Amino acid sequence: MQQLRRLFRILWVIGRYRLDDLLQGLELPWYLRLLRALSPWRFSNSQRSRGERLRLALEELGPIFVKFGQLLSTRRDLLPDDIADELVKLQDQVPPFCTAEAQRIIEQELGQPVDQLFARFDTKELASASVAQVHSAQLHSGEEVVVKVVRPNIEQVIRKDIKLLYLMAQLISRLSDDGRRLRPVEVVSDYEHTIMDELDMQLEAANASALRRNFESSKQLYVPEVHWSYCAQRVLTLERIYGVPIGDVERLKELGIDMKTLAEYGVEIFFTQVFRDAFFHADMHPGNIFVDIADPKNPRYIALDFGIVGSLNPDDQSYLARNLLAFFKQDYRRVAQLHIDSGWVPAETRVNELEAAIRGVCEPIFAKPLSEISFGQLLLKLFQTARRFDMEVQPQLVLLEKTLLNIEGLGRQLYPELDLWQTAYPYLERWMKQRIGPRGLLRALREQAPEWAEQAPHVPQLIFNLLQEQNRAIQHPPAQPVQKPRWPGKALGAGAIIGALLSASPQLPQLLSNGSGWQSIALLAIGFYLIAVK
Repeated sequence: MQQLRRLFRILWVIGRYRLDDLLQGLELPWYLRLLRALSPWRFSNSQRSRGERLRLALEELGPIFVKFGQLLSTRRDLLPDDIADELVKLQDQVPPFCTAEAQRIIEQELGQPVDQLFARFDTKELASASVAQVHSAQLHSGEEVVVKVVRPNIEQVIRKDIKLLYLMAQLISRLSDDGRRLRPVEVVSDYEHTIMDELDMQLEAANASALRRNFESSKQLYVPEVHWSYCAQRVLTLERIYGVPIGDVERLKELGIDMKTLAEYGVEIFFTQVFRDAFFHADMHPGNIFVDIADPKNPRYIALDFGIVGSLNPDDQSYLARNLLAFFKQDYRRVAQLHIDSGWVPAETRVNELEAAIRGVCEPIFAKPLSEISFGQLLLKLFQTARRFDMEVQPQLVLLEKTLLNIEGLGRQLYPELDLWQTAYPYLERWMKQRIGPRGLLRALREQAPEWAEQAPHVPQLIFNLLQEQNRAIQHPPAQPVQKPRWPGKALGAGAIIGALLSASPQLPQLLSNGSGWQSIALLAIGFYLIAVK
């Protein structure tokens, strides 16, 4: 009954804000077109844009729908720009819940009274959002901290609203081919995964800890320390930081902050996270970033809120870097081929057709001066074009696109003349050289050496099995002619590997680490080549 009332409430808000206008242009069944024509709201005259009406409706439906709208704003590969731009304005601010309830949750999760856990716990909240609330406190050791507490019963509320979102998404998919093209069920599934992760404070603590470790000695980014003894599934305790919100541009200028350096640092931090660490903060909007103003000429970012992070596997890293470098060189055929090789678009896609589509989108953009080109918008246009060729949604790339748009927008807000291309291109070239050059090869060999040494005792048996198999093939040839077996080359290759491992097996990691042992490396390379030859 409660779910039914909630559904009617949602339908009432949809009608009140005339969200049926969003269906205009879609091929709807006749009965839905008739229902829309007879709607009592049909004759109301709203002066607001469709994007603003959608934003107001989501705000009226509550914090879970606000969070959903925030996620939708990142899916510019699916939404028109006017709607996405309006959804960015959604504010995740809700009334706080009572401090006594926050203290009860802390005590339940950490197993001790609040006054024993903390020397001081401030009853007035620092911030209150849809998922959690933040209080300042002090440990008995004297350290100032912030304590983030998940809202009571929020999981049940979220699950109920997500069920309704799934119902609406399935209806949209069934009623219209155009609606199905927007992949509503997939969008809701992505949202469910994101928001449920945000409820787990242990996961957020782990994300913060990993990011802090990656930037431990950095002069560009500071990540607060996690106090693990005061963390649980619904409670997160972090070092309290002090700085100026990055959105307060006027205040930063008054303090003499070097805005050009600050903007460029943001770009470098992004590329460092993506290509060095393959692990990036994916929610870097202005509310989550402060600036350490201790040294105005060398300002430092301070990151907060680690509930949403992204990661890339080595293949995605490589394909992404090569795509971006090909873009810099306007080599559209290379971009198209990389999309197919990576599996982002179906293997049967015609390279020349995808190349022509990418060229049609990018050439008008490259007609502008490089300093005026939006890197994030270019990546967005690329994904939108690839979607026409049935590109599978890559969650990590969606997060990457969202983060890049945030960073670029923030950078140009701080320093309008920021040339993202000039900052990014040298970084990408350097990364590619490190990955595929001699140092990259040596590093890969060093990492694999212990595993090779462990597998060395099994190589003789493998060679024996291979020789037996080839001998049987010679004695009992198949009816159809086949290519002449090349087992001698494979046997020689395996022998070369054995020789390399036996000559340097105990010392191989040490030899590789100090740059010697090239004979062993050469034997290994030759051996693997011979075995790989068909």
